[in-house]
Amino acid sequence: MTDRRQLLLDAAIRVLGTRGPRQLTHRAVDAEAGLPEGSASNRFRTREALVDGVFERLVEVETQTWQRLAADLPPGDVDGFTRVLGRLVRRFTDEERVVTLARYALFVESAVRPELRPAIEAGRARLAGWGVPLLTALGSTDPSAHFRALLALVDGLLGNQLAAPDDNFDPESAVAALLRGFRAG
Repeated sequence: MTDRRQLLLDAAIRVLGTRGPRQLTHRAVDAEAGLPEGSASNRFRTREALVDGVFERLVEVETQTWQRLAADLPPGDVDGFTRVLGRLVRRFTDEERVVTLARYALFVESAVRPELRPAIEAGRARLAGWGVPLLTALGSTDPSAHFRALLALVDGLLGNQLAAPDDNFDPESAVAALLRGFRAG
């Protein structure tokens, strides 16, 4: 990804995560990126192209964060996986809160704009590329279905913590319970 493209997409994520989907315009992205007017529209001709780029960048950012957190995770280490996933959820409700809010803003928009759904599905497929093998190594009896359930759990944990922050937030307990169920079949 070129530096300018990444700069524009990161600016678009900040616009979405701080101002919401209605404010996602080429002009707003240019201003957020500190670039001359027309920069975003030159790179992303339509709003749909910009949104597709944002989805791609969100998956990239989330995947990079996971890879950093799980770099030393031994295969099959359920307790380690639980801790890493808990740290990931905490990170996306704290340091990378804007990334999560941007993703949710686009999810909500896709509920009324079905043309956005293929980008969401492409992102999920990309995430499944690393998630399904991890669950297989952890002893999942149905790794594809369990990965979808794990994504749903993580999305629920993130959404609830963002909407109503809990000082006693404990994502690890929920993840551990779900993983126990996966291994039991």
